[in-house]
Amino acid sequence: MYPSPSEWTFSSRLLYRGARLGEDPEANIGRDIDRVNTGNLWRELIKRLESPAIDGADLRPILQEEGAIYVEGVGKTGLDISSKSEPWRRAYFEAIMGAARSAECLDGWVRDTTRNIIFPLEVVIGPSNPQPKPIPLGSDPAPLEENCVPGSEKPEAFYMKILTTHGFTSGQRLAAALAHGDWLDFKGLPSSAEEMYDWALDIAMGALPLGVNNVVDLNTGIINADAKHVSSNILAATTALATHHARNNNLASALPIYLSILRARRQLSLAPAPPPVERKHYDNRFGGETMRWLLYEVILSTPEYPPAPPTGDDILLRTPTCICEEAGLMAHVGEIFFASSYQASASQESTPKISGLSWTRDAVELAETTLASIPEGDEEEARIKCNDCFEVGVTNWKYMVQAMLREAKAREQELSETAKKPTGWFWGSSTSNVDPADDVSRWEREEKMVDLRMQDISASAKAEKERRRALGIETGVLRRVFG
Repeated sequence: MYPSPSEWTFSSRLLYRGARLGEDPEANIGRDIDRVNTGNLWRELIKRLESPAIDGADLRPILQEEGAIYVEGVGKTGLDISSKSEPWRRAYFEAIMGAARSAECLDGWVRDTTRNIIFPLEVVIGPSNPQPKPIPLGSDPAPLEENCVPGSEKPEAFYMKILTTHGFTSGQRLAAALAHGDWLDFKGLPSSAEEMYDWALDIAMGALPLGVNNVVDLNTGIINADAKHVSSNILAATTALATHHARNNNLASALPIYLSILRARRQLSLAPAPPPVERKHYDNRFGGETMRWLLYEVILSTPEYPPAPPTGDDILLRTPTCICEEAGLMAHVGEIFFASSYQASASQESTPKISGLSWTRDAVELAETTLASIPEGDEEEARIKCNDCFEVGVTNWKYMVQAMLREAKAREQELSETAKKPTGWFWGSSTSNVDPADDVSRWEREEKMVDLRMQDISASAKAEKERRRALGIETGVLRRVFG
């Protein structure tokens, strides 16, 4: 379980596996992830990997003969790790990102230097907190303000370490930039977040082959209609930028980007069909052959570190996973149309809410159709994404229909009350061409249809859980436990 680079020392490999185990939701069912412990493990691992006497031989500082560059408010910049192997660099990246995740969760926490214990800031006793919250029963006593220091380094320190390190792939640096931008958005710093998303787009564009230009308009983030070299990094950077605009109510900038991403995805070339996967079948009876497999392949074998994933710089192909991501984008566009008065179409007959409903319905249909077309046991990533997109789309659809039903009932009530009021001789009573009762009936019928889809989701979720459980037993759960 959780294979690590074979060139690491034994203690570093233990720290890596302990941190991965501590963050694994399946290993922490029924309890919260201990971010204090995982953060300590990740930081200790980073120290060992950067130590020339342990696992950091041949690491070099950048722009300096000795020591590291320190940036005020950010921390130490990265190192030159280009001399290390790809598994070493990739696992080092995982360690820094893990430390950043823990630092985000510990933001606002302090460490009592007298006891080396982490506490939330609101329980600290001191002048800056005149009304501290009480400590839960059975916990350690609250710390004094004069004994406290920040509980962890800032997340920015870890993200900038990745962005300033020589030797990471463009995909890894892009992931750090997008995570940093998301964190800045969470902290209520939209201007700083937008600068980080622009940096992420520069990273994606800078990794394209020489001579490839005019893929994205850097001023707006819109992918050009005639762009030929659209990579997964380009799509990730532009999607994050559009989400940032939508999150900060800049819907007029978000929607054109989303639409250009959808256009680019639909123009991708279809990926060739993958070769059939041969699965080994073992006798479940504990005979001689099964015992030899258990001994050599499960207990005595050392799991290999997984092969390197794609860098994200090549032209993306249209796979079932891409189609599921397209359905998710369509659901985002539907949300934007429904929640705003922005209208991209020149037609005056449809309202933004009706357009949002239409996009959402199409997203649900695309996710459902794609999910049904995936062969059993293949494209697990696409199957998971399609399940998620289908569930999110149907949930959004239900909220939209309920909102439209409430509005229709309100109009019906308003017209009913107006009809009861006396009218003048000269003007008579006003009539409407649309029967409000028909409008209410329409949305009630659609609400029932969505409820049926919700029942399908519940049934498919149970079936999916059983399928994964059966698949795990068939492929050998012991390998997952001992590997």
